Amino acid sequence: MDADDDTCAPITDEIRANGGGEQRTRRPIISGDQLDIEAYASLYSGRTKIMRLLFIADHCSDEKIGNPSMKLDALRMAYDEIKKGENTQLMREVAQKINGRLGPSYELDSAWCDTVDRRAEQKKEKLENELNAYRTNLIKESIRMGYNDFGDFYYAHGQLGDAFKSYVRTRDYCTTSKHIVHMCMSVILVSIEMGQFTHVTSYVNKAEQAPDALDPITAAKLRCAAGLANLEAKKYKLAARKFLETNPELGSHFSEVIAPQDVATYGGLCALATFDRTELKSKVIDNLNFRNFLELVPEVRELINDFYSSHYASCLQYLGNLKANLLLDIHLHDHVETLYDQIRHKALIQYTLPFVSVDLNMMANAFKTTVAELQKELEALITDNQIQARIDSHNKILYARHADQRNATFQRVLETGREFDRDVRSMLLRSNLVKHDYNVRHLRKL
Repeated sequence: MDADDDTCAPITDEIRANGGGEQRTRRPIISGDQLDIEAYASLYSGRTKIMRLLFIADHCSDEKIGNPSMKLDALRMAYDEIKKGENTQLMREVAQKINGRLGPSYELDSAWCDTVDRRAEQKKEKLENELNAYRTNLIKESIRMGYNDFGDFYYAHGQLGDAFKSYVRTRDYCTTSKHIVHMCMSVILVSIEMGQFTHVTSYVNKAEQAPDALDPITAAKLRCAAGLANLEAKKYKLAARKFLETNPELGSHFSEVIAPQDVATYGGLCALATFDRTELKSKVIDNLNFRNFLELVPEVRELINDFYSSHYASCLQYLGNLKANLLLDIHLHDHVETLYDQIRHKALIQYTLPFVSVDLNMMANAFKTTVAELQKELEALITDNQIQARIDSHNKILYARHADQRNATFQRVLETGREFDRDVRSMLLRSNLVKHDYNVRHLRKL
């Protein structure tokens, strides 16, 4: 490799150290252990805990990761969690998925379902009577609370559509900013569970219009919700910014949606895929608030530092170790491949940037791939105009095509001269017109 100038020496040394034959002993790579489902589930509460467990059960075999015991463990924990609530429909679905494989203790409890359904009918009738009385008396606060109670009731029983409608109806009866924020947070929670992220974005914006009613924890929740909405819309840079803006005071206060570890993982990967080196340094590595989240997920912290330090082999190995578990994440699952591709492409581009020529054999060694596969990746990036270079296939060397700085400077000087000439001529023309009193006056309209 030939560097452009001596200023590239530090990054060159880092890259050579990363791709050379000598093994770095800076620190061991953290192995990609199988997901500890019990520890993972303990980070969440409510419906999202159940849905994440069911997602793991549905996907651990599909992605050829995990094992049958992982699937049954997830179903067992989901069954136990459902028993703590009132969602009989989910109970029937989980019992059907278990299909007797966990013994008689985890079969469909028909008696429990009948008891819960009967109790739900009684509670619903009571709520209807109370709401009708409130509406008759025209007490706005009582009506708001009545609809809110209905929303909580429907949400607890898994009727998300009805819960959404009930929460939205409270809007007409909100009398303070705090009421509006409470309504928005309820709607956001249900919308995330329904996968309706356009509603999430809309109600986040509504809540943020009442800044006087937002405490730091609520503001952090809104940032996370907006981050999830942007992630789902594949607006990864916006998602990264929202997660990076999240206040560490969030803690476990939003466990019904997201854990602090998720903020670090989602924000870190989205930032790696979309931020340039300057942004990565200022907004991620030097971000004191986000550093608190990164400390919870050391692998993500290390791979970000490795990427910035041009230790690409180590960075990509961390990513490879994390991939199996990330594919079991309910929100990140559909985006893992895209984010990984973008991060790898950025690494390839950043690797080639300081050099006039790059030895493909050394580069392939740095990225732990074959020269043939690397050449295909580089060809795609060159075709897409992301790398300005050409490949010598015979000698396996990548040559950068840097712009002719001398010619570019002359062109800029000529263009500046033409602009100056045009401006001077315009000024002379105007001064002569004024000198000879040759002014065109608009005709007055009759």
